Amino acid sequence: MAIIEDGELVEVHFEHPARGPGVGAIYRGRVQTVLPGMGAAFVDVGGDKALFLSEQELSEALLRARGVEPGKDPIPIGKVLRAGDALTIQVRREGIGKKNPQGTTKISLPGRYWVYLPTQGRLGVSRRVEDPAEAQRLRGIARELRREGEGLIARTAASGASRDDLARDLEYLRAQWKEIEHQAQRADPPALLHRPPDLVRSIIRDRFLDGVSSVLVDDEAVKEEILGYLDELRLPHLRRRVRLYRGTVPLFLRFDIERELREVLGRKIPLRGGGFLVVDETEALTAIDVNTGSDVRHRRQSSAILNTNLEAARAIPRILRLRKISGIILVDLVDMDNAADLQRVLEALQVELRKDRVPADLIGVTKLGLVEITRRREGESLLAALEEPDEV
Repeated sequence: MAIIEDGELVEVHFEHPARGPGVGAIYRGRVQTVLPGMGAAFVDVGGDKALFLSEQELSEALLRARGVEPGKDPIPIGKVLRAGDALTIQVRREGIGKKNPQGTTKISLPGRYWVYLPTQGRLGVSRRVEDPAEAQRLRGIARELRREGEGLIARTAASGASRDDLARDLEYLRAQWKEIEHQAQRADPPALLHRPPDLVRSIIRDRFLDGVSSVLVDDEAVKEEILGYLDELRLPHLRRRVRLYRGTVPLFLRFDIERELREVLGRKIPLRGGGFLVVDETEALTAIDVNTGSDVRHRRQSSAILNTNLEAARAIPRILRLRKISGIILVDLVDMDNAADLQRVLEALQVELRKDRVPADLIGVTKLGLVEITRRREGESLLAALEEPDEV
């Protein structure tokens, strides 16, 4: 699935048929080992690698069930878990390289309007809900609807939703959690309790908002699945925006998606004004070098440099989204003598970073003059996911 904004490719998502349930899957697992010195445990959920569980990921509900009152500081994991214990655990983050996937007992179930937290009593509103009055309204409804021990985070789609729709979504999530708990009581660990929705359903649920003009599908069965799911979500007004593509040219070729993807996955990425970026992904961080290249449209060198840096500021956030680059990102801009020009570039970068649904923040400029960005991890990057595995 590809997402296009203002005529530009900004995200690509795909499912690998050979991979099992990923982030969001919930298991009844069994603790293999507890490592108090690391403040962590490893939990067997039946996969090739056990889930890494840190003491920061012990839920309030689990702590209370083990006779420990939650506090501000993490509780030593050795006081809560022992080898052989069974517990309900969710995949929080996929493993990267040789690292184990990470788990959490702070379960979260995303719906259309809420992220439901059955084991944590916290409230929140998506930072993409920018209207303070609407954010306050959603917090008020969350306080009214939640039960003791429950938590709720209002999603972007909740903005403008009626109280009835919000309540209905919450009841659906509560019923889902009740079924998971019922299965957990009967399961013999390790066992899968909950498989997250497939790619089509998760994208439609999370991204098909009122601002989306159309969903174009090249498979009639998938179109019917989407229409049925919209009925489940009680969103009949969105049905007319789902269209079947009948062209003879493949859909991704028709919209130039494959060419754009090849271009942006390269190490050297051209900018429209003649400059280019050099992107190097490593396990520790991602380095992006900005170069003026063949920018000949500006007679003054300072103008060429400013133009290249501004183009880079607009392109880099899109590249981060499209390539699913996360963690620490260091950007080496072309040197500028004018402090006002640098501030202008940083402001442009900040504006584009706000468009990212994954939290991405401009930290500042280091003493060496590098622009530092952090972006929350969401699994392996697109480049790593598309790489052919090494032959044994």
